[in-house]
Parts: sequence; C-alpha cells; structure tokens
Amino acid sequence: MVDFASVTVTYSGAVQPTLLDVNLQIDEGELVLVVGETGSGKTTLLRAINGLVPHFTGGTLAGRVTVAGRDTSTHRPRDLADVVGVVPQDPLSSFVTDTVEEELAYGMECLGILPDVMRRRVEETLDLLGLADVRNRPLLSLSGGQRQRVAIGAVLTSHPRVLVLDEPTSALDPGAAEEVLSTLQRLVHDLGITVILAEHRLERVLEYADRVVHVPGAGRPVIVGSPQDIMATSPVAPPVVRLGRLAGWSPLPMSVRDARRRAPALRERLHPPAGARGNVRSPSPPSLDSGRDCVISIDRTRASYGHVPALRGITLDIAQGEVIALMGRNGAGKSTLLSTLVGLRRPDAGTVRIDGVDPATMTGPRLIGRIGLVPQDSSDLLTRDSVAEECTDADRDAGMPHGSTQDLLARIAPEISAQTHPRDLSEGQRLALALSVVLVASPLVLLLDEPTRGLDYPTKERLSALLRDLAASGHAIVIATHDVELAAETATRVVVLADGEIVADGPTAHVVIGSPLFAPQVAKILATADGGDVPLTVAAVRDLLAVSG
Repeated sequence: MVDFASVTVTYSGAVQPTLLDVNLQIDEGELVLVVGETGSGKTTLLRAINGLVPHFTGGTLAGRVTVAGRDTSTHRPRDLADVVGVVPQDPLSSFVTDTVEEELAYGMECLGILPDVMRRRVEETLDLLGLADVRNRPLLSLSGGQRQRVAIGAVLTSHPRVLVLDEPTSALDPGAAEEVLSTLQRLVHDLGITVILAEHRLERVLEYADRVVHVPGAGRPVIVGSPQDIMATSPVAPPVVRLGRLAGWSPLPMSVRDARRRAPALRERLHPPAGARGNVRSPSPPSLDSGRDCVISIDRTRASYGHVPALRGITLDIAQGEVIALMGRNGAGKSTLLSTLVGLRRPDAGTVRIDGVDPATMTGPRLIGRIGLVPQDSSDLLTRDSVAEECTDADRDAGMPHGSTQDLLARIAPEISAQTHPRDLSEGQRLALALSVVLVASPLVLLLDEPTRGLDYPTKERLSALLRDLAASGHAIVIATHDVELAAETATRVVVLADGEIVADGPTAHVVIGSPLFAPQVAKILATADGGDVPLTVAAVRDLLAVSG
C-alpha cells in the first residue's frame, strides 16, 4: 500500500539528511506507529506519504515513495487526495467550513463526487464516528475529541485507503483520546484502512500498533520492527516499558493489562506483608511547608463566553513552591482559568490576585517579572526570524545578561540550533523555545497550557526537572495538562475541573490513584487490592527497590 524505497530527504541548508535511506513497506489494514525524539523527522516521513515532501516543503527527496502504485514525485498532494487522507496535529487548522456536516462534505465536493453519493457517505461517516448528534453544531463549539473525530471524518468521506495522523491525541483529555483511538481501531479492523500515525504519548497508543517505525534523527537510518523489538532498546519509551525493563520482564509488556499479569512479584517487593516491611514504604506525595506565602488567590471567580459559563465561582489558593496540575476534560475551563490568572481577561465576578495585585492592572516588566504564560500555541510568542534573535529579545525584555535565554534553551532542548527559523522547528521544539523566552524573566508565577504537547519523553523529563527546581526556589507553577504522567512526575497537587467547577483538589497521589482516567501507568500496574499507597513513577519504583535491596 505504501512503499519507501531508499528514500533520503535533505532540506536546504541542512548539514545532514532528515531521513536517510528509508526502506519501508506498509500493507493494507496495518496500524503503524511512528516514534522518535522531538525534531527527529517523524513529520517529514508522514508528509512524504502524500507528497507534501518535497512539493510544498522544499528540499530534495532521493529514492521513491509510492502509495497504491502512485509515485509521489509525479503525483502532487491533490493527485493523491482520493488515496491518502491526512489529519494534522491541530484539527482546527484543517477546517474550512463552519459546521460538522459541511466539513464532512467539503472534501468530496473538491473531488467532484455526485450529490447522492455525498449524502450517503456523510450519513455513514456520522454513524461510524458517533457524530450524528452534533451534525449541525458549529465546529468551534465542539470538544477536542469531537473535533479530532470530525477531522478524521472529513478525510474518510473521500474513502482514502491510507489515513495519516500527526499527534492525534496530544491535545486530548484521556477520555477523548480513548474515543479517537477506538475509532482508529474500527477503521483498521472493520474497514481495512491503513493507519500511519506519529505520537509522543506512547502510553496511549503502543498496545494498538502492529509495527513501530523508530526515526532516530541525526542522519541515522530508521528502524522498523514489532513493538516489543523496537521498545527493547528505544530511548523513547512509555512508563509501562521502562517499568518492564527495570523489573527484567521478557518479553516487555506493551499494555497495563500485560504488565499487571507480571507484576505480583514486584508488587510483593514493594508492599511486603506487615512485619516484614522494615524500612520499605511507598513514597509520600510531595508536601509543602505550611508557612509558605500564598501567591495566587482566586475567590469566587466567574467567567463566561457570551451566555456560556466557563468558570462557575472558582475559589483556590496556591502557595510558593507548589506545582499545580490543572486537569479535566477538554472544555472544563482550564485555559480560561489561566488566561484569567495572567490578566488576559477580567472575571465577570469575584477576584484574582497574584502576590496581592490584580494581574489585569500589570504591564511591561512588572508583568513579566511576576507572571509568565506559555500558551497552548507557542508560536504566539515567537515573532523573529531565528532562534538566536528570539533569545536576544527575551534577554533584553527581561533585563537579563546576553545568553541567558540560550542557556535555558540548551538545558531543555540542546539539539536546537541558534540559527534555525522558529517556523522550521518541530511543535515540541517551538514549545521549548517559548518556555525559555518566558522563564528567563524568572516570574514568580509560571502558567503552562499543555506544555508537553509534541514533547518526547527525554525532553519531558528535562522539563519536569526544571519545573521541580523552579518550585524548590519558591516559584508557584500551574500546569493545565491532560498528561497524567507529567502530573505524576512533577505536581505536588492536582486540581480537577469539570464544567467550570473544582471537583477534586488534593495531593497528587490522593487524587489520581483512584481515578481510572487520571492514574498514571505505574499506579495502575502496581495498584493493590486494599487501595494502599503505590508509587506513581518508574523513578519512585527504582528508589523503593534500592531501599529494599
């Protein structure tokens, strides 16, 4: 169905190829997962399937890519539209109409499909993806999971034989991600569609993959194999695999279910019977000195969009040194709360205070030294023509010595070149740059909206370490996130929102362990029948095993 024959892709000005000598055959009805570190070339590989590389991205493609027998060097993306459907990282960026039904029909209109055929396919797709009840809804009113399913449906109505997705679950809450992955499973197993997807949240998708393509970057050839074979040595691996490596399990588990079947002995070591415990115990959740000052105070705050309420009387206090994971389904009010905290919008009622001051009254240096926001779309903060220019501007605006922002960036994402244009960076690399631009001012309060979107595991670990260091030095950090693993690694406290209200607030372990949606993989694997404390991360398990010997 898809055939890469000795494919090498080199972009103009690059010192080495982004993809080197790729030989890959993907069959009908396969689900292939593309993995790799941030900026390694995963998106380039996906774009080569429908001809975006090199027809629109530039650069040189050597070798041959064919899809259903069509050579992409002689067939432009429009010539492959009936065979390959592409769902980009941000569904909104691909929408061209206003409502669900119109969007599903648009692609067929472009292909000149007859009206009666279009009508039938729209109805079939609405039923297949569970969208019938929102068919007349405006696209902007949909949840993240619904938008992702509409984006998939918009390409499915053209009956492609290959579906290519870039980070399909990166911006989705756990429940919505399960909806999308369930949909992809139906397409593969019931309709025989070939699905090729790149994803950093491997804990969500690895168990569904037939094969894995590891793109190592740095001009090295890709590696193709079964999930177990690739995960045995891959530096990009989810917690379930890293726990399996630590425990010495073979073959490595690819799912929580597999791991739980092998976990009794490990669970016994971590939770020995009473009287045999000695000094071995599960780590307590991070705690705070009760004497620390409150730096964020939210009192009965309400906010709405027109007649639609977004925050319904939120009351919340956050102290120095706290790392708050703000969680909840798409549309729960997380981003609205962050924009209210930074003063981008005034609440309809109630008060918001940052270190005793209304954030809406702060501007300029006074603002960036007190509050920093990294928005969901990190490109909003990047306006210059090179990484070096962005770093220089950030140093100047924050009143910091030249090179300060570059040093921060090197700590988070050392692979980024100072001469690269920000638009040429991957999603995760742009986020790392935006984070460095905000952090250089050392704001008292740091607000992050989905900071791990597009980040690989090593980069996420460096980010977690940086955030813990900032918290230890007295910064208050609020992270709106769907990434339960980030919350487990970093947060001292979890606040769960639903329909603009706080429904849970407490130490991380106390909130997430009992939740089927928000519990991290390690906690699910090692959960005990009595519901006792369990470690949340692989690092915590390693520490406990070191104590127990």
